[in-house]
Amino acid sequence: MNKQSFLSILAAAFIIASCGKNDKSAQAGGAPQIKEYKTVTLQPESATLNSDFPASIQGQQNIEIRPRVEGYIDKIFVDEGAVVKAGQPLFKISAPEYEQQVRTATASIKSAQADLSAAKLAVNKVKPLVEKGIISKYDLESAQYTYESALAALAQANAALVNAKVNLGYTTVTSPVNGVVGSIPFRLGSLVSSNTTEPLTTVSSIGNVYAYFAMNEKSLLNFTKDAGASLNQKLKNMPAVSLVLSDGSAYDQKGHIETVNGLINTETGTVNVRARFPNPKGIIRSGSSTTVRIPKEVKAGIIIPQSATFELQDKMFAVVLGKDGKTRNANITVLENTAGNYYVVTSGLQAGDQIVLEGVASLKEGTEIKAHNQSPETVYADLK
Repeated sequence: MNKQSFLSILAAAFIIASCGKNDKSAQAGGAPQIKEYKTVTLQPESATLNSDFPASIQGQQNIEIRPRVEGYIDKIFVDEGAVVKAGQPLFKISAPEYEQQVRTATASIKSAQADLSAAKLAVNKVKPLVEKGIISKYDLESAQYTYESALAALAQANAALVNAKVNLGYTTVTSPVNGVVGSIPFRLGSLVSSNTTEPLTTVSSIGNVYAYFAMNEKSLLNFTKDAGASLNQKLKNMPAVSLVLSDGSAYDQKGHIETVNGLINTETGTVNVRARFPNPKGIIRSGSSTTVRIPKEVKAGIIIPQSATFELQDKMFAVVLGKDGKTRNANITVLENTAGNYYVVTSGLQAGDQIVLEGVASLKEGTEIKAHNQSPETVYADLK
């Protein structure tokens, strides 16, 4: 290798080494890149919190239909699940003896009427004779007593006919209320009586239905502490409640809580509550499983998206951006009930705080970030 080639190679090596050194110097001395995050400045917001409670439905009246007389079932006029009106026939019981009692009572009335007419004729016959002194007053009094006895016998015969017709009416079993027929355990020819253990059927009045559910003591206090002085006022001031059907759809009628059991179950720590719902279309049937949803209004509260929080050691945090552009983890407490995808904050944040909306779990405290502040209308677009 000649001297000129050696010098050329040495110069190239020096240039490469110099470039590498300059690149490292640039990397070491360059400023770190500040990442941009979406933020929002907190302002008081309003929302509706819903609390759901599993409930069972019962008709306003579940009436057992029982026979008043003994006999064989001759006819069944309805089927299970049929919607019936008050007074509509349900069963016909064959009991010929009651028809015979009506005939006998009718004949007894005619006989009593004849006796009464004869007694009246006797009085009319004796009275002028007594007035002329032909016979004594004793005969007139005796005739009057006979007439009064015949009058009483007629009244007794009329009463017997009424009773016989009532008993005969019991052979047709009718519905006492508007409602829905339950199961019918008996068939044609079955012998029934007032002493039969099982009822002929049950008619559930479902024009209004009751939803029964249990609420723990804490929830009860939460819903009623600001609703009024007395229990009646609290119940009256509680908001209308809604019903979620078993298929997840919302029932189109609102209901109201009517009663709260006066005793708290010491084993479960809950109290039984009853809400009434109108059921004009008969959609809800007795025995249904549903969910009662109770709303609670939050006015001027601090509400944040759930995505703006993270949990660490059973504590919940939000990331607040300070005026110096650096982050700070704020320990917060929230209500158990959520407003959709939002938390209602009870402590740890206040109006005017600027919080980070996303990526908070991986953001270290004290990190300098660039804020891309979002409008509240965008952040709370689906808040109800």
